[in-house]
Amino acid sequence: MIQIFYQTLPFFAVIGLGYGAGRRGFFTPEATAYLTRFVFYFALSAMLLRFSANLSLGELFDAQFVLAYLCGTMAVYLVATAVALGRGRPVAEAAFEAQCAAIGNIGFLGIPMLALLLGERAIGYIMLMLAVDLIVFSSLIVIILTGSREGRVRLAVLGRVGIGLLQNPMIVSIVLGLAVAGSGVPIPAPVNAFLVLLGAAATPCALFAIGASLADKSAERLAVAGWLSFAKLVLHPGAVAVCALVLFAVEPYAAGVMIASASLPVAGNVYILAQHYGVAPQRVSASILISTAASVLTVSFVIAWVTGFMPMSGPVQGVSP
Repeated sequence: MIQIFYQTLPFFAVIGLGYGAGRRGFFTPEATAYLTRFVFYFALSAMLLRFSANLSLGELFDAQFVLAYLCGTMAVYLVATAVALGRGRPVAEAAFEAQCAAIGNIGFLGIPMLALLLGERAIGYIMLMLAVDLIVFSSLIVIILTGSREGRVRLAVLGRVGIGLLQNPMIVSIVLGLAVAGSGVPIPAPVNAFLVLLGAAATPCALFAIGASLADKSAERLAVAGWLSFAKLVLHPGAVAVCALVLFAVEPYAAGVMIASASLPVAGNVYILAQHYGVAPQRVSASILISTAASVLTVSFVIAWVTGFMPMSGPVQGVSP
């Protein structure tokens, strides 16, 4: 456990550095927004494109894996929704609480950190989970919010959701990379070197951006935020573990990657949506802040656990929890 903690600590230290820079005013919210855009549209997209270009659709898509992750995530999503509705919260607020409980920071934290800790083989599985989060759950919350406000879901809304997915650089990068892989044409050496160089910026910049973006988050409504953080850091990996290891018998390495990804803290884009729609932004903000702080320990614990049963080919090979 302590060895895994030492290996995850540098990643969270960069997040802490970004947080400190943001709190001191050295890195302004405007600078954070531009850094986030650089990571989202350029660095992380280059990393995803390069990795997916070395995969095939058959290697990427695993029906059992998708079902296990989808069922585990949906179970936590429904539990969080039921708890919110049981407290008398409106449907829109319940939807955002469910997002906090079930959607982790796979893009900015999971891909850079788990690829280094669990090996590049993990990337395909992480991209598959990212696709499920973007296609299923990001679409679901927009549909729920629109339906709760307008009383019905129009075809135009579904069209906007589809266009939004097609414009997402992560989805575009994965699809483009798979198209290159399917063509059988190798990436030219200069292009590959360019993608390696640009993609290498994704890890430090993404982690720093996460920390800087937390600097203006508030820790209000601690009881609800604490429950949502518990759901994300404990219930979500637990539910996914049951689905992966018991119900769907996913092979150990893939199951370990799935559980580790599910243990990640609340995704930052949930706050962006909450702020955009004006629905419980303080609650979401506090959930991101608390879950990210607590994940310094919980993510290390989960990674230590999964590396105890998954065959390793990456940097943590031979490390026992």
